[in-house]
Amino acid sequence: MFLEQQIKVILAMDQLLELTPSHVTPKPLEATVMTPWDVALCISGALICCENAIVVATIFSSSSLRAPMFLLIGSLAWADFLAGVGLLLHFLSRRCVYSEALELGSVGLLVSAFSASVFSLLVITLDRFLSLHRALTYGSRRTHTQTRCALAVGWTLAGLQGALPAMGWNCLHDGESCSVLRPLTRVHLATLCSGFLLTLALMLQLNARICRVVLRHSHQIALQRHTLPSARTHTRRRVHTLALILATFASCWMPFALYGLLGDGSSPALYTYATLVPLTGNSMLNPLIYAYRNTHIQRVLRQACCCCLPNTPNKNTHTPSDV
Repeated sequence: MFLEQQIKVILAMDQLLELTPSHVTPKPLEATVMTPWDVALCISGALICCENAIVVATIFSSSSLRAPMFLLIGSLAWADFLAGVGLLLHFLSRRCVYSEALELGSVGLLVSAFSASVFSLLVITLDRFLSLHRALTYGSRRTHTQTRCALAVGWTLAGLQGALPAMGWNCLHDGESCSVLRPLTRVHLATLCSGFLLTLALMLQLNARICRVVLRHSHQIALQRHTLPSARTHTRRRVHTLALILATFASCWMPFALYGLLGDGSSPALYTYATLVPLTGNSMLNPLIYAYRNTHIQRVLRQACCCCLPNTPNKNTHTPSDV
């Protein structure tokens, strides 16, 4: 009797397998379990989209925000906005509508968006340095052209990095080559993390030079105006602000960069989530640091919200200290 029941069960399973279409991709077991980390990433994506959408709409709808600085801030906000969209799509692909195409597309969008975000931060730092080092020639048409060319090159490279998984460089069918972030391969993720560390080193070097220039200029002005104590206090605040901005960027990205270099596909998913959440926090902090602190953007926002202030564009729209 027991043997007959086992035979019936086996035959029933064979019939089910024959009825299942071969082109349907089975949903992985991990996609059926939702964790608090998934919810946190989804909420982070929604907040990132809302914050950066306001910045993008503000910059590209105002004719007074056309200086290179605002173009760079707009590029950063657009990259972070796409990162938020990628987080939401990745949540859908892993927890709601599983599809290899959607998973590859969402991960590719995340790679492109975060790469463009990091590149925009590097160019913003370089822009701040050039505005102090070449104050007399800064703001010319040549500077506008160079800024657009730099952003075009950066976004092109970021797009190529994001397109690699969809072009076949992924580990969907080769689990041994997977990195801590499926479906990226270990080599691909190691390349991205190495690029971040190189970017961080360049930003450290540029910020060190910016601090030296600021200290030298502040000391010269203080000697001329005989206001050395107050000038030192103001200079310390600016240096502390630069250090805080750089420390925020490093603390958000460094955990995932190091973990991406050292880990692989067999590493616990908990560690991946624990390093991804701070990384997304950088995209939430960028609008607060670079956009909402800027006095010109604040004015345009007040005009849009209150509709009571006169629209008087300022010709001198570049103030490096506002960035």
